[in-house]
Amino acid sequence: MNLDRFTHETERPARRYEYDDSSVVAVDFGPGTDATVDLVDGTVIVVLEDDQFELELPEATADAHTFIRNGVLTVELEADQ
Repeated sequence: MNLDRFTHETERPARRYEYDDSSVVAVDFGPGTDATVDLVDGTVIVVLEDDQFELELPEATADAHTFIRNGVLTVELEADQ
């Protein structure tokens, strides 16, 4: 699922920030959210209570880092050089 479809289907606000050699995706799940995140084969998987959300990363991504802090999912993507 791409970011636009992800935010539309989950009704979660999200932003994408583009930099010269990387980009950052931030999705707000709300304060006090008890969610977990994992990265498996180019897919970000977020588990929130009984729901699971998946976000496909672009194929040109060389490296990705994910974490959730204060209810905000952050995905840092480094472009393939």
